[in-house]
Amino acid sequence: MERLGTVAVVGVGLIGGSIGMALRAGGLAREVVGVGRDMTRLDEARDLGAIDRGTVDLASGVSDAEVVVICTPVGRVAEDVRRAAELAPRSALVTDAGSTKRSIVEAVEKTPRAARMFVAAHPMAGSERSGAAHARADLYRDRVCILTPSATTPRAMVDRARAFWSALGCRIVEMGPAEHDEVVAFTSHLPHALAASLASAVPADWLPLAAGAFRDGTRVAGADTELWTAIFRENRGPLMNAVGKLQDRLSALKYALMTDDEESIRRWWDDARARRALFEARQPPGPNA
Repeated sequence: MERLGTVAVVGVGLIGGSIGMALRAGGLAREVVGVGRDMTRLDEARDLGAIDRGTVDLASGVSDAEVVVICTPVGRVAEDVRRAAELAPRSALVTDAGSTKRSIVEAVEKTPRAARMFVAAHPMAGSERSGAAHARADLYRDRVCILTPSATTPRAMVDRARAFWSALGCRIVEMGPAEHDEVVAFTSHLPHALAASLASAVPADWLPLAAGAFRDGTRVAGADTELWTAIFRENRGPLMNAVGKLQDRLSALKYALMTDDEESIRRWWDDARARRALFEARQPPGPNA
């Protein structure tokens, strides 16, 4: 990717801050502008090296941008995309980092100018921690970024989005918005739901006896409540399906325990062990996220 001029990052938390750090560390943009609601936090993001300058005025932040990246909560993404597309140059690429895609793409498609400029994206990287203080330049290195263009998204814009996210270190996968939401319901949203369920299932006075399995299995339960409430609501249909499949697996174990079926318990565990090994074998070297 040729060096960009101005890149505007709307929402400079962990995700947006890491985008800014990656751009600045790689010399990929002349200027990274952070757009947010709180100037104090934007100043902190600048001091951390996530942005070159910050503003609470969206029009000022995107007026000269070649690329605008929307990193706000999923419930706000579509409206922020439409507003940014209206205020940015017509030639700008607008992309996002939202964890759901179907409702965002459908909403943006209702505004022709925004639809021509927007390529929906979901970089599969993050942390249970939030805020620019936890951002890092290598967050996206060797992570998958899923692009979900619609049937009407200009191919030239998709190519620009591929180049942008690739420059941050991502491996690019394309799929439809609905397929994306079904996949991440199982691979991302369900594990978060399971971690939260496990964390709340253990009585508080037994926690001093919990060890590594509890710690590892509940790590992402420490993530932001409002963030995950919004994600679960946005993707509730696919997530309900995923929860049902998990309940089926737990019911199979419960029945095997009830009947003291040693062979069924063994097969139940071996199936999971083999799937975990397949996951490990397919993971590239790189930072944990």
